Amino acid sequence: MSLPYEKKRIPLAKQLRKDQTPWERKLWYDFLRACPCRFQRQKTIGPYIVDFYCHKAKLVVELDGGHHMEPERQDYDRRRTAYLEGLGLRVLRFSDLDVFRNFPGVCQVIIGSLPEGAVSEAD
Repeated sequence: MSLPYEKKRIPLAKQLRKDQTPWERKLWYDFLRACPCRFQRQKTIGPYIVDFYCHKAKLVVELDGGHHMEPERQDYDRRRTAYLEGLGLRVLRFSDLDVFRNFPGVCQVIIGSLPEGAVSEAD
């Protein structure tokens, strides 16, 4: 099954790849880029652009900065998560602070969310 996307969002997704936050950069270069399951950065899915997406695991990984704590943004994030889950995707959300304070723990949660056998396939 291919995911819906809005072609008009592709230029913004490309720009977001160039302008990654420090925490997105850390997660990408220090973990996801070499992860056993292939992840994509700034993937367009429907009307949204997700931070990281693994097709094999049907997994979205989102990093949330401080502005995600604002009530309006939390409502938006809930709607966004519901949309993605409605497509059969699992959404993991971490704060930038999680990546800063507990990077190994964040990586462990992601590894634990990958399909069985995916980790050993890379060995």
